[in-house]
Amino acid sequence: MFEFLIWIVLVVVTIVPMIKLLPHFGINKNWAFACVISPAVIVLLWMMAMKLQEMERH
Repeated sequence: MFEFLIWIVLVVVTIVPMIKLLPHFGINKNWAFACVISPAVIVLLWMMAMKLQEMERH
């Protein structure tokens, strides 16, 4: 039970900043809820990094 509570806290701590950051990179903020699945965090961070590189070129 305790591990589940820790997981919930980590998910919330991840989703809240993603909801605020994703729209700045042109990604729908609802994708932040994919962070419930751990690999999705890495994928979203990778997508944000690619968009940032693209924005820096222009």
